[in-house]
Amino acid sequence: MKAEGHLGRSFLKDRAGDAANVVLSAVGLRRILAWLRELWCLFLSALWRTLACPAPLNSAS
Repeated sequence: MKAEGHLGRSFLKDRAGDAANVVLSAVGLRRILAWLRELWCLFLSALWRTLACPAPLNSAS
């Protein structure tokens, strides 16, 4: 599974190394989730502005 995911060997040793690996992975996941949350908020605010204040239609006269 590690070879397919292109994950290398963890060079941190023993239980402390395993714990550090878990903490570092969790930090990376939290940063990705924070970035996705910010992107989602930007998308929703743009959508809200578009739907709340539609552009006036030009009359064909």
